Amino acid sequence: MKVGIVSDTHDNTELVEAAVETFAEAGVETVVHCGDFVAPFSATPFDGDWTFYAVRGNNDGEWALESTVAELGTYCGEMGELTLDGQAVAVYHGTSGALVDALVECGTYDYVCHGHTHEAGVEEYEGTTRINPGGIAIPPAPEPFSVATLDTESGEVEFYEVG
Repeated sequence: MKVGIVSDTHDNTELVEAAVETFAEAGVETVVHCGDFVAPFSATPFDGDWTFYAVRGNNDGEWALESTVAELGTYCGEMGELTLDGQAVAVYHGTSGALVDALVECGTYDYVCHGHTHEAGVEEYEGTTRINPGGIAIPPAPEPFSVATLDTESGEVEFYEVG
């Protein structure tokens, strides 16, 4: 299964639409948003031919966002525990770096997806893969906006610069 991972879109509709297009072209079956949509209108473009999951980010202040995401897929609250193609996946925005580390180090999950830092990256730790797809370019993370895909069959993680 190919999973699209995105985070920290911060109401930038142009980048949200570019992420959606990238996922459609990559043939993803599931999209996971790691939080910081900000407003409900930033979630609606993710209504597509895939299963959709999202967690709350520290900038997601509008309560209407929860019901908007629930109309599109599954709103997981602060943290989601998913099983995707037999793989255990934790999804958390990443506001607490210590909590992200604990999720990675606990050994319960095959993958831990998070955002918050706006810095794309992937790393392995004792059988768990931590994936941060990146976010909009804001200092101190000046890199262009990116998203990631995960192939649950091969374990391959690929990053796409979008926008």
